[in-house]
Amino acid sequence: MALIVQKYGGTSVGSTERIKNVARRVAHFAKQGHRLVVVVSAMSGETNRLLALAKELSASPNPRELDVVAATGEQVTIGLLAIALEAIGLRARSYTGGQVRVLTDDAYTKARILEIDQAAMRRDLDAGTVVVVAGFQGVDAAGNITTLGRGGSDTSAVALAAALAADECQIYTDVDGVYTTDPRIVPEARRLDRVTFEEMLEMASLGSKVLQIRSVEFAGKYKVKLRVLSSFEEPEASGPGTLITYEEDEDMEQAIISGIAFQRDEAKITLMGVEDRPGIAAAILGTVAAANIDVDMIVQNIGASGMTDFSFTVNRNEYAKALEALKAANGKAFVARDIVGDNRIAKVSVVGIGMKSHVGIASRMFRALADENINIQMISTSEIKISVVIDEKYLELAVRVLHRAFELEKAAGEVA
Repeated sequence: MALIVQKYGGTSVGSTERIKNVARRVAHFAKQGHRLVVVVSAMSGETNRLLALAKELSASPNPRELDVVAATGEQVTIGLLAIALEAIGLRARSYTGGQVRVLTDDAYTKARILEIDQAAMRRDLDAGTVVVVAGFQGVDAAGNITTLGRGGSDTSAVALAAALAADECQIYTDVDGVYTTDPRIVPEARRLDRVTFEEMLEMASLGSKVLQIRSVEFAGKYKVKLRVLSSFEEPEASGPGTLITYEEDEDMEQAIISGIAFQRDEAKITLMGVEDRPGIAAAILGTVAAANIDVDMIVQNIGASGMTDFSFTVNRNEYAKALEALKAANGKAFVARDIVGDNRIAKVSVVGIGMKSHVGIASRMFRALADENINIQMISTSEIKISVVIDEKYLELAVRVLHRAFELEKAAGEVA
């Protein structure tokens, strides 16, 4: 039978009753003969509670000690789940990241996994024991506790699946798969049977909250098959979820567009009347980078008389900080006639691996938006996505219009 790594998030283990439900689900797979490694997050809200306690004591807690505090949430969950599994007759053993020896670098609060010691887990699996591992955490070479950053339990699960050469990594969450877009905006949104890592990576980077982006990157790199499923369905009646795979088959090629992704928390900054010369982009973006701010979309207009306008987007939370840094640098690192911004924009993207082999996607997208009088402020493209910046007030309308324009409510074989 298969070796399966299952991951359960905070809402799935948010109470003792839900932990019992997870135990029953694990038992369902164990009775089928599968070998199981179960990765769990802290109970819902627990990590926030722990970090808040630290912040009550210090405005800037030592990152090493912050990781010591934050990692305790998962330690509670693995112990409780192991107890629940044994209560229903399964052999189980819990491991912290350090006990497994998930070796990471020493970048506290955002560590990266370097290697994983499989020996203890394999001994337990060979003995018929369910292995329960704390997600989100590891240890550095000196034995210090480290954490992987928010959403790190997904990355833990994928890394364990890669190290163990698992047949599948199942991510259980509060939704039953990856949808063509957010069903709260488009009730007709359809669950996708499968998507490629490329598509999922774009969707995750563009605002889809189903999977943490680092876990998708890791899965793609090591070719770990991922499946997104709901932990709130009974295991006997559970659907197939969404398979995220590196394999591209003929059916997948038929779906030109797989989904509509969006981000509300965007802001745009424009530097007007800057000199059109080599190095000006480096000077502007270097100022932003020095403030530790990530830039997303970039547009440089061709101006008259050797001058140009330079626009880019940042996360809305960094908008004020970016403006302040640029205004302080104006006249020193570069010269701009004016620096203006808009923190009420949104980004909408169409994503699909079928774009590689089909033309006319951009014109179809732009026409659909134009028909609703939605103005496009910026455009960015890659092989499998087209993103546009629009006024935030049109976001939901744009998502519905594009979902309808590409007939995403229909399965691939039904699209005309």
